[in-house]
Amino acid sequence: MTTSAPIRIAMIGLGWVFTEVWAPLLANPGFRVVAVFDPDDGALARACDAFPAARALSAVEQLDPAEVDLAVVATPNHLHAPVGASLLRRGIAVFIEKPVCLTVAEGALLVEAEREGGARVLAGTAAWHRADVKALRAQVDRLGPLRTIELSWVRARGVPGSVGWSTKGASAGGGALFDLGWHLITIGLRMIGWPAVWDVVGSVSSDFLGRKGFGASWHVGGERRAEPGAGQVEDPVEDTVRASWRTRTGVFFVLTTAWASHIALDRTRIAVEGADGRAELDCTFGFSPQRSGASSLRVLTSGRIEDVELPDEPVGTEYRTQFGLLPTLLADPNQPGAATGESVRIVDLIERIYHSAGVALTRAPGLRAG
Repeated sequence: MTTSAPIRIAMIGLGWVFTEVWAPLLANPGFRVVAVFDPDDGALARACDAFPAARALSAVEQLDPAEVDLAVVATPNHLHAPVGASLLRRGIAVFIEKPVCLTVAEGALLVEAEREGGARVLAGTAAWHRADVKALRAQVDRLGPLRTIELSWVRARGVPGSVGWSTKGASAGGGALFDLGWHLITIGLRMIGWPAVWDVVGSVSSDFLGRKGFGASWHVGGERRAEPGAGQVEDPVEDTVRASWRTRTGVFFVLTTAWASHIALDRTRIAVEGADGRAELDCTFGFSPQRSGASSLRVLTSGRIEDVELPDEPVGTEYRTQFGLLPTLLADPNQPGAATGESVRIVDLIERIYHSAGVALTRAPGLRAG
């Protein structure tokens, strides 16, 4: 690969994330889709129509390391780590959509495959690249020694649906915690340098799963569901998680994630409090049309309130920002091991939250890792 040549992309998994996120981004002339794979013949045909120069694969193993610079793994969750590891071992760099892995053991599998194949893992946590999140991060140093970080992403009606893999434990690995919580945990812990985590407590519930009227309507096209959020769910995951923990450095975290709730509009809040002040970001993450309005960031110090000006950022800009960083990350000599290291930390915390909540995690058999 040269700096002037387009980056050659293989898309592995052609569902909603590909259709709504990756396909529009890959129209960029700096990238060229050379191969696509999905077990769904219809999805494969649509991808080939969108990218006529791409080769349709009948199996992931058909991908030739010599023809690709980066494989994007956007499969159902339970295949992320095994597919990623199989590609890495063959020397193919991968971008793995979140959740990168579903267990610490899967994370270790990716770490070893990255070393063995000499390729690198890149990982998706687009919310980190939001302009309002960047503005919040810029306020942290002025808050003094940190005491508390509150992380909340609560949807009004956003259950991914009862038909398909997203709400089934064997294929999704988990529910709102893996889906929404992965973003929040990344932001909260990365912001303070990934200190060790202690005293994890969590609870989960599924009060809205399968109830008509609480589905994510904006996911219908990608997942081809007739009535999102309606009907009996087999092997259900959680739709709501509440958790807390403290770090070795003394910061206390409170986390709430929910696919659905009794509020009228989706709401995301990240609040960081220190000895010298408190910063509060109110916004709406994701693609939901049920948005709470423009983002707001305010800093409170000794009874005074300062409103921080934020840019007007269109929905989805964070994905374009993340996408634009791919060439740099592919060339960065410090990148190997970085994404897998963070992913292991995240999934370790997620496993401990589920363990505290008494959840027995299930896994579907995926591709063989070796």
